Amino acid sequence: MAASGKVFSLEGKVLKLDTAQDLEAHIGPLRAMDDVEEVRILGNTLGVEACKLLGEVLATKKSLKVANLADIFTGRLLNEIPEALSSLLTSILNLPNLRTVNLNDNAFGLNTQAPLVAFLSSHLPLQHLYLNNNGLGPHAGILIADALSELHAKKEEAKEAGQDVPHLETVICGRNRLENGSMMAWAKAFSLHNKVKEVKMVQNGIRQEGIEQLLTVGLNHATELKILDLQDNTFTTKGAKALADVVPVWADIQELGIGDSLLSAKGGVLLANALSKGRNRKLEILRLQYNDITAIGVKGLASAAKDGLPALRRIELNGNKFSEDDESILLLQELLDARKEKHGGNIVDEDSWGVDSLSDLEELDSDEEEEEEEAFIEEKADKLIKEAEEAQEEPVVQLKDDEVDALAKKLAQTGI
Repeated sequence: MAASGKVFSLEGKVLKLDTAQDLEAHIGPLRAMDDVEEVRILGNTLGVEACKLLGEVLATKKSLKVANLADIFTGRLLNEIPEALSSLLTSILNLPNLRTVNLNDNAFGLNTQAPLVAFLSSHLPLQHLYLNNNGLGPHAGILIADALSELHAKKEEAKEAGQDVPHLETVICGRNRLENGSMMAWAKAFSLHNKVKEVKMVQNGIRQEGIEQLLTVGLNHATELKILDLQDNTFTTKGAKALADVVPVWADIQELGIGDSLLSAKGGVLLANALSKGRNRKLEILRLQYNDITAIGVKGLASAAKDGLPALRRIELNGNKFSEDDESILLLQELLDARKEKHGGNIVDEDSWGVDSLSDLEELDSDEEEEEEEAFIEEKADKLIKEAEEAQEEPVVQLKDDEVDALAKKLAQTGI
């Protein structure tokens, strides 16, 4: 966030700026700010000519670090937006310090992908990208992801040439109908941009096969990940297994959001077992609402929280399938309340600590009770396998030489 004296803002003024003359009445202060670091144009609507003028002015602002261009095309015709966007993005492409670009809530779709692709594949300073609720669809999603892969190659070339180029650290791309069809492209992009720290891809219609691809050949390379939010997609047991396999590599993860994703009873157990390994010791917030998680999964999560997640302060479990009075829930509440008392400080945001309100829990039907029993059996089997593996790794006691000789002598005298 830039200092207030270096911010130009038209945020939320609900201006309808069709022409250059319309914009000119508001842009005088920006012209005069040679050291502006952040511009906020969001919440207005700009036509082609207004965007051309804004682009011309922004192109001169070499100190600009943040361009918030969210929600600037409301009410515009589809054939207006590509030219308007192109004028803006072409103008800011070569700004050397522009690291954060926010294009949320603009209706782009496939028709507007060309200027986006040209910018995203070439803007070397890009560090934080916000592309939320843009109506991309899977085809445009592939093109955007491929553009980011191309950007990585150009960033690497620039680094080899001695330029100081930042890593891509933030990718927010939710509510875009990316679906399974674009996941291999996104997996490739994340495997390359493996220093990424925050990824949010909520409500994208990604099903279990796409989730598996994204996690196991993409985000598994992102070992410095701190925030991952994939809520409101579809995991099932398949996606849950992929998550369980990958989550141990995220040693720095602080917030994990998998709510409303049909994780399943078995999936809840798989995730709990993975978190219990103690490799996510910085995890603070775990969002698992509306996932068909049952009592056996909650038991595993309580155990993981106690022994493997020492930083955990908030877990969200509403909408799952267990009793509010479940013993494991009570243990979780006691544990997180104790942590709040110890680490919360004098002013506490209650929504940042403890177990969420469990006002919408569901009951198990007969099929789900059977699935829970299967999950319990599998958990026991996994535990036995783990204990056997640990036993194999224990050092074998070596007999001293004289003991070996004595034993050999005794065996030699033994007849059959």
